[in-house]
Amino acid sequence: MPILVISDIHANLNALESVLQDAGTVDQVFCLGDLVGYGPDPNECVQLIRSLPNLVCLMGNHDAAILGLIDSSAFNSDARASLLWLDTVLSEENRQYLGQLDEMWSDTCVTLAHGSPRNPIWEYVLDSRTARGNFNYFSTPHCLIGHSHLPVLYFIDPEDNSLHLDIPADRQPVQLPPRALLNPGSVGQPRDHDPRASYALLDIEQNTWEIRRTPYDIAAVQQRIQKAGLPLRHALRLAEGI
Repeated sequence: MPILVISDIHANLNALESVLQDAGTVDQVFCLGDLVGYGPDPNECVQLIRSLPNLVCLMGNHDAAILGLIDSSAFNSDARASLLWLDTVLSEENRQYLGQLDEMWSDTCVTLAHGSPRNPIWEYVLDSRTARGNFNYFSTPHCLIGHSHLPVLYFIDPEDNSLHLDIPADRQPVQLPPRALLNPGSVGQPRDHDPRASYALLDIEQNTWEIRRTPYDIAAVQQRIQKAGLPLRHALRLAEGI
């Protein structure tokens, strides 16, 4: 049975619920961080994620910021406004849960990080040069990362040591290369011009990685963002996937 891989939920309950329904029964869940930030449903999302089976959950940069581990001045004005609002509504129980999350995790098969294995909380892997620089920072065959909100696969060709980038098609499992950096995209705020929630299924036994996209009620989330008084941009960008 595959492992569900999710990242960057960003307090978007409708998207998270759609992903969980679409994924069906799984053995384990890897959550790569940023449970909160931007969206209107932080407590509901943290509670739902905490209930998932055999969960491994990491801390993202927005999770770290609400705990005071990252100065809010490192974020743009809209993200800072979201953090200020979040500080007034996040329950103490959920705040404590976020504070217990690790920055990285690994077993014999995979390494997990939010940003990158080189800088787990903050570094964006957005290009081949950055990706190649990170292969020396994990020893497992594969490393799963989030943060960029883009579903992408970076891998090294063992024959000539060249680095390649692949954007897997929706619901088309790909055979995993010997070494790869894998990003499932964002559940709650995709940024690849596809507004559907993005996640992945990892099958260790079959050695496959499958990106999946699923629609959700974007208008309902936009309405709750506006009702909460959060920046309008957080609502508008959901419909465009940017």
